[in-house]
Amino acid sequence: MQFKVPQFLDIEDKIFGPFTFRQFAYLIGGGGLCFVIYRTTPLWVGALPILIIGGFSLALTFYKVNNKPFIFVLEAAFSYLFRDKLYIWKRRMKKPGEKEAEATTKKEEQVQTEMKRVNKLGTSRLKDLAWSLDVLDIKKQ
Repeated sequence: MQFKVPQFLDIEDKIFGPFTFRQFAYLIGGGGLCFVIYRTTPLWVGALPILIIGGFSLALTFYKVNNKPFIFVLEAAFSYLFRDKLYIWKRRMKKPGEKEAEATTKKEEQVQTEMKRVNKLGTSRLKDLAWSLDVLDIKKQ
């Protein structure tokens, strides 16, 4: 027996003309709230809230970020603001003392001069590399 597998599950159905139910609810909710503010307050007092609410409802209806509705961006912003955050950082090593710092810089200078000498020694890079490894091993002991 064959069954039909539903496709396009992530696409919402258009119910009210070109709008989905969710888009229609955002438009009706924003428009209704703007109308209530318009009727209850003087126009010069309610103009700014009407513009803010109208713009917000239009953004919820039409604006998409990375092909996702604006409501997902708001949800992510609120979850970031109100949830606990985990901060991870690398632990830094303690700074060595002055004497230790001087000793390490002297050792680094010696290694660099040895490496310069190694580069001038011979034509075979493999022999030079083996010799430099032997020299560094002897110095570590």
